Amino acid sequence: MKAFTYERAKTPQEAAATAARIPNSRFVAGGTNLLDLMKLQIETPSHLIDVNDLVLDRIEPLPNGGLRIGALVRNSDLAADLRVRRDYGVLSRALVAGASGQLRNQATTAGNLLQRTRCPYFYDTNQPCNKRKPGSGCSAIGGFTRLHAIVGQSEACIATHPSDMAVAMRVLDAQVETVSPTGATRVIPIADFHRLPGNTPHIDHNLQPGELITAVTLPPPIGGLQVYRKVRDRASYAFALVSVAAIVQRDGTGRVALGGVAHKPWRVEAAESALPRGAQVASAGILQGARTTEDNAFKVPLVERTLASIIAEAKG
Repeated sequence: MKAFTYERAKTPQEAAATAARIPNSRFVAGGTNLLDLMKLQIETPSHLIDVNDLVLDRIEPLPNGGLRIGALVRNSDLAADLRVRRDYGVLSRALVAGASGQLRNQATTAGNLLQRTRCPYFYDTNQPCNKRKPGSGCSAIGGFTRLHAIVGQSEACIATHPSDMAVAMRVLDAQVETVSPTGATRVIPIADFHRLPGNTPHIDHNLQPGELITAVTLPPPIGGLQVYRKVRDRASYAFALVSVAAIVQRDGTGRVALGGVAHKPWRVEAAESALPRGAQVASAGILQGARTTEDNAFKVPLVERTLASIIAEAKG
C-alpha cells in the first residue's frame, strides 16, 4: 500500500470541499471495497477523508410516506430495520444476499452504491484493463466471460456491477441526495446514477468531483410481492451470475431489475408491461439486444426461469 494522508471531516460540505481541493482524494467510511483495492495498488489515493463522524447514519420517515436512508447507515442495520422489512422487502432481501455478515456490519449505503464495477481481470494487474488504465484494452474480451455482461456492454469493458442493494434500489426508483463542494445539494434518480461503460469504463457514476452522497430516499411503498432472487456459484460471499429484483402485483403487473447482466443495475421499464403475458415475453424485452458469448449465453434462459418462478409465486 502506498503512503497517503488522512483526515476526519466534520461536516458534509467540508468533506466535499476537501475532496475537490486535494487531488486524488477519496472518501472512506466502511472501506470494504476501497481498502482492498488500495492493498492491491489498484486504487492509490493520495488523501483519505474519513466521513464516519458525519451524522448521516439515520433512517427517517418522509412526509410522503417514504424513507430517507443516511449515507452511513450500515447494510446490516438497513436490512434489519422494521420499516424496510415491512414495506421494502426486496431491499432487505437484497442486502442479506450480499457479501458476508461481517462485511454487512461495516459496509455503508453510499459505499455500496459506489463499489467499483469490476471483474477478475480488473484485479489482475498483469493484465490490460480499461478500468484500471484507460486505453490499455480489455482482457476479458476474448477471455473467460462466464461472469460478464450480456447487455449494455461496450468494446471497452464487459464487467458487471457487483451490488445487490443497488439492484433493489433501482426497482424501487430510489433517489440519491448529494452535497457539492460549494454546499449546493441535488437529487439524482437511481436510474441516472450509474453509467454504462461506453468509451470511459473507468468512470462508474455521474457524481461530480468532490460531490458527496448524503442520503438515499425511497418513495412511498407500493405493496405487491417483493422478491430478490440471486443465483450464484456458492451459497454465500459470491457475486451474482444473475439476480432478479421484482415487485409483482396479483394481476401480474409489476417491476423488474436485474443484476449480474450489465455494467449497472439493469431495468427496462418499457418491457415491464409484458409481465402479465409471461416471463419469456418479459425477459425478451428486458434483455433485447443481448450479446452473449459461449461462456455466458446461459444467463438469458436463467433470467427467464428465475423471473418465471417469481411470477408463479406472485400469482399463487
